[in-house]
Amino acid sequence: MASVTRAVFGELPSGGGTVEKFQLQSDLLRVDIISWGCTITALEVKDRQGRASDVVLGFAELEVLSSLVLAGYLQKQPYFGAVIGRVANRIAKGTFKVDGKEYHLAINKEPNSLHGGVRGFDKVLWTPRVLSNGVQFSRISPDGEEGYPGELKVWVTYTLDGGELIVNYRAQASQATPVNLTNHSYFNLAGQASPNINDHEVTIEADTYLPVDETLIPTGEVAPVQGTAFDLRKPVELGKHLQDFHLNGFDHNFCLKGSKEKHFCARVHHAASGRVLEVYTTQPGVQFYTGNFLDGTLKGKNGAVYPKHSGFCLETQNWPDAVNQPRFPPVLLRPGEEYDHTTWFKFSVA
Repeated sequence: MASVTRAVFGELPSGGGTVEKFQLQSDLLRVDIISWGCTITALEVKDRQGRASDVVLGFAELEVLSSLVLAGYLQKQPYFGAVIGRVANRIAKGTFKVDGKEYHLAINKEPNSLHGGVRGFDKVLWTPRVLSNGVQFSRISPDGEEGYPGELKVWVTYTLDGGELIVNYRAQASQATPVNLTNHSYFNLAGQASPNINDHEVTIEADTYLPVDETLIPTGEVAPVQGTAFDLRKPVELGKHLQDFHLNGFDHNFCLKGSKEKHFCARVHHAASGRVLEVYTTQPGVQFYTGNFLDGTLKGKNGAVYPKHSGFCLETQNWPDAVNQPRFPPVLLRPGEEYDHTTWFKFSVA
């Protein structure tokens, strides 16, 4: 069983509303989620000695009114813990066509549109509803929001079951629109203040991945991982692997099984603490990102700084730029259809 408590997290400027925090607690996990961006702000997991540590990067407050400290969820920050939409990842040159009509989005990561635009789902206040074992957030994305066609009704539900955090995404559209929702939590199983993730062992259950161009848009090729740096089907120690293959890090989509049923996606093991994270999903892909753009300028919880490679993301989602790539899994949601995907984050010790 899980308990749920709610409290005020902060106030938005200019009377923009109250941001609430919901704490979900089971005997194995404690998760804090706020109504701003459906953001996971803390996730406490025990190690093999029974000591709990917070294993997600983030902030303790909504904003810090100081030019000397870069902290808080309202400032420019790399989507820590937030739900991403209407379309996660990149759309090439911020343009796409639906039924012959061309749409233009904000170019917020030159030369592409990234993570839903300038004010994506991560930068809005959601309406919460407390459940017996979790919390459901909902909002209506109006027609034309960030350039996307049609009104979109969205529900994001977080529930806790023992050592498992379950995230369900549902959406309904008034007209055909691309939809691709994910959560952008950065994990560090050694604890969120640890300087890097080099000692994490990573496994991703993918036979193929998507090569990208210099702007991180998929080239259209679906390439086998066999014999490449992207073969993570057996555990690799991340730091050594990046060194051996002379990689700056990962920021790539790995292609999972085509099934819409629950399937195994990834496993990360931190040997020193014994913590294990396993990810299961109904999605066709996962963006594995190793915090390559983190640079140590942000001040996180308890004074932590977040340098390059201090956290990793396993963003379960459809493939990037799928709206412009006919060979990729379909990303359009049409009226009368329902977008419905679930991801399971299962924590244990080994």
